[in-house]
Amino acid sequence: MTSLRTARPGDREALYALWAACFDAPHVVPLYETDPGRYGRTFVTGDVSACVYYLPRRLHDGLGGEVRAGGVANVAAHPSVRGRGHVRRLLALAAEAMAADGCAWSLLFTGTPGVYKEWTGFELRTVSGPLRRTGPAGRGLRRIPAGEAAVLREVYERHNARRPLTAVRDEAHWRDRLPIWYGDPVELLAGDAGYAAVRWDGGVLDVLEVAGDLAGVLSALAAEAAARGVRAGRARLTWDEPALPHLFASVVRERDRTGMARAILGDPGPVVGAENAAHWPADYF
Repeated sequence: MTSLRTARPGDREALYALWAACFDAPHVVPLYETDPGRYGRTFVTGDVSACVYYLPRRLHDGLGGEVRAGGVANVAAHPSVRGRGHVRRLLALAAEAMAADGCAWSLLFTGTPGVYKEWTGFELRTVSGPLRRTGPAGRGLRRIPAGEAAVLREVYERHNARRPLTAVRDEAHWRDRLPIWYGDPVELLAGDAGYAAVRWDGGVLDVLEVAGDLAGVLSALAAEAAARGVRAGRARLTWDEPALPHLFASVVRERDRTGMARAILGDPGPVVGAENAAHWPADYF
């Protein structure tokens, strides 16, 4: 049987070659390199033909507290070794390590849920629809360089303190990880009491994250979209968000079904199943 082990610094080039063969995702390597303990939480076959990595992450539990979760990422098997059970065995090793690491549960986001037999899918509520027609903007939103995103930290923490599944972002997260996710073509747009991370995606306004005075931010986004000739949008906002009419003329209720969770030392259900749960893209693993 193929041997399994944790990765070592000498595996760096082999890991990066494996991911290049499996993913078209340029953010994978720079995100991985922000984690100083990455090799000890990367599980590989002896020849580095398959791997699984997890990153401990503090998340809000929705009650004002925090929970430690293990975010699974960079799961890969070279095409030449697929179908041999390597990923399944590596995931089992990662789950054992998460338990020893004090993770209450494991979290991942994927488009291939069939790989993760021990994880259970959950849904996050999102919305889409035609944007509200509006006149010229008053005091609009200013663009914040992604490298200076930490100026938004106070607004983020106030807005998400009781929002289930949102990440507890430390200084390193704001400095190192957030600019990777919210660099170009994403725009960070801030007003007096709130901000949004958006992408103008093929004539559609895609609101990836929003915090603070949502009515003010969404109204300013509607004006900006009108100025750009953009008439449709989608947003990671819950169906009952009172500020929705400030951006949308009408709303289509949708579900993001990419999330999966697994109990390790505790039950993830109350957090991932909350109606107002959210996990912003800048917090992916």
